[in-house]
Amino acid sequence: MKAERIDPEGLNLKDKVVFINRVAKVVKGGRRFSFSALVVVGNEAGIVGMGKGKAAEVPEAIRKAVDQAKKRLIKFPLINGTIPHRIIGKYGSNSVVINPAKRGTGIIAGGAVRAVFEVSGVQDIVAKSLGSHNPFNTVKATLDGLYNLKDPEAVKKIRGKVEEDSGQEENQNGSLTPTKS
Repeated sequence: MKAERIDPEGLNLKDKVVFINRVAKVVKGGRRFSFSALVVVGNEAGIVGMGKGKAAEVPEAIRKAVDQAKKRLIKFPLINGTIPHRIIGKYGSNSVVINPAKRGTGIIAGGAVRAVFEVSGVQDIVAKSLGSHNPFNTVKATLDGLYNLKDPEAVKKIRGKVEEDSGQEENQNGSLTPTKS
């Protein structure tokens, strides 16, 4: 499934630095230091992207990472501040289990995963990172999970379901209850 490129021009993107790493290169005269930065950007409405930048100075590395992240934006379904269903994102040895949560739960996730959800607009979610805790791979696994989310309306259309009342309505705390007929 090939995603169409999202143009970052019209979007109000917020960026967040996830991780900065100092890298040392040993040369004849000693050590040369450079910095790599991992940044996530999002519009707080279901669009998010990640980028990595390397430079001799930290601000330049962050700028490069933000530019790369704006070129790699993905869109995912967001319903009432949470995701439509449970999903497991995988990248390398990392797995991130992402579960939707009721309204008022907040973002229950650690480190790099939390940063992705904060900039993407998710308000209620429970996530657990399994395997390696490398922030680069953890962010990629989280984005893999979000990318593979299915929109409930699109699934209904694929299965041939007609738009009709599902017999359930949402109550004040965000859970579904059967309607009385």
